[in-house]
Amino acid sequence: MTAAGPGTAPASDAGRGARPGAQRRELTYAVLLCVAGAGLALWASTRTWAVELTARPTPLPPVRDARTGAGLLPWLPALALVGLAGGGAVLATRGRARRLLGGLLCVLGAAVAAGGGYGLVAAFDGEVARHWPALCLLGGVLATAGGLLTALRGRHWPAMGARYERRPAGDAAPAAPAESGRGAGDRVTGRQTTEAWDALDRGEDPTVS
Repeated sequence: MTAAGPGTAPASDAGRGARPGAQRRELTYAVLLCVAGAGLALWASTRTWAVELTARPTPLPPVRDARTGAGLLPWLPALALVGLAGGGAVLATRGRARRLLGGLLCVLGAAVAAGGGYGLVAAFDGEVARHWPALCLLGGVLATAGGLLTALRGRHWPAMGARYERRPAGDAAPAAPAESGRGAGDRVTGRQTTEAWDALDRGEDPTVS
């Protein structure tokens, strides 16, 4: 086995630093999957999944009672909202906190997908629209995939605003160059001119010291 030279970085660290573009793409995909999946499930849960018909004496028509996914499963839009917020929070977290958030999003997405699956197989009375539960199921699967990707790969992804983090003491920004004598003199002359105009506005003679 060949030992690494003094100027050679470990293979793991080199692999982490050599793919910043790939890491950012993975972060983008994960956020898009979580946000798009949770948003799709939230929208589908507000649609009418079933219309219950209650018969009335002839010649009165039956009473139509529209039931949305949120009406049938009240917890479904709440979980979708949490997943939507969690997808945005992936950008603001890092390290172990991001991995834990990814696990939570994975569980939330699975629960949302289960709600959509229930809407597909449940026996509702009256007219049933199965495509809305199917979209809810799809949204849950997408959110689950985004959460799983975050839990597995998100530890080394960059965090939002990383470029603005506090620098170490040895990396302080270089001091600005000293002003030249001409520049300082121009500033003094400009300030004196401004003061003279202010004195004229007050009715004073700027030449009298």
